[in-house]
Amino acid sequence: MTERISLRRLHAFVACAEAGTMTGAARQLFVSQGAVSVAIAQLERQIGVQLLLRSKAKGLTLTDAGRRLLPDARALLARADELQAGMRDLGHAPSGRLVIGCFTTIAPFLLPRVLEEFQASHPRVTLDFVEGSLTDLQQRLLEGECEVAVLYGVDIQAGIDYDTLYPTTPYVLLPAAHPLAAKGEIRLADLADHDMIALDVPPSLRYFNEVLSSAGVSPRIRHRTESFEMVRSLVARGVGYSLLIQRPIADVSYEGRGLVIRRIQDDVRPLDVVLARPAGVRLTGRAAAFTAFCHASAARR
Repeated sequence: MTERISLRRLHAFVACAEAGTMTGAARQLFVSQGAVSVAIAQLERQIGVQLLLRSKAKGLTLTDAGRRLLPDARALLARADELQAGMRDLGHAPSGRLVIGCFTTIAPFLLPRVLEEFQASHPRVTLDFVEGSLTDLQQRLLEGECEVAVLYGVDIQAGIDYDTLYPTTPYVLLPAAHPLAAKGEIRLADLADHDMIALDVPPSLRYFNEVLSSAGVSPRIRHRTESFEMVRSLVARGVGYSLLIQRPIADVSYEGRGLVIRRIQDDVRPLDVVLARPAGVRLTGRAAAFTAFCHASAARR
């Protein structure tokens, strides 16, 4: 009968992939370096392929086989943890560690509230998070580094499923002294002759370009930046206008300079915020609880 892969060996493999060295993996697992080395050797011998390349200069590097195994190993270990927690806490609320992902510009407006409110309603769950770009978060989902992720519903890769949480629409951000600031609403065509400060975090810039092009406007981009607050600071200094989606409570820049928010008069295609997950993977109880929490929160918006 074929020998089953042990969870202990998979734990050692995942720890090596994350730590990059046998020593780091041993420290993470609270075992000796020799025990990690033996577990990896046994796993490689059992499945018949090399999973890790050893180098004094670079430490441990995943082979192609190792890269393919890693997300499945993480998912299997997470499922094993969920099974153990479920049996131990049968009849009780979800428990254990849940890692969620969040798109970088959404995170400051969403995560603090989510961390407080979800933790209050699910005190047995330890909630952690990672931030990143659209591409980065989807890769983390596929590799099992996070169970679910909040991001914009565009450019979704194969292997990712998602549910829509709520739609968003952009607004025009202006310096207080801008000639368009006196208007109650802004037509996109009015922006054609003004410089733009572009938030260049995919998919933001492409989406804003599509919004402007729908009105026949080719933006005059003066500066591009990946920083949300840099956009606001440059606009407050009078360098140009910008289009943004997330809106802080205070309409001032980091320097304390005033900003003006104006609605867009044109009909604009909304950009959905979604909750993404790996396709075909059964959610753990804690991830399912977080999903329900997100949908309930979105319904109250």
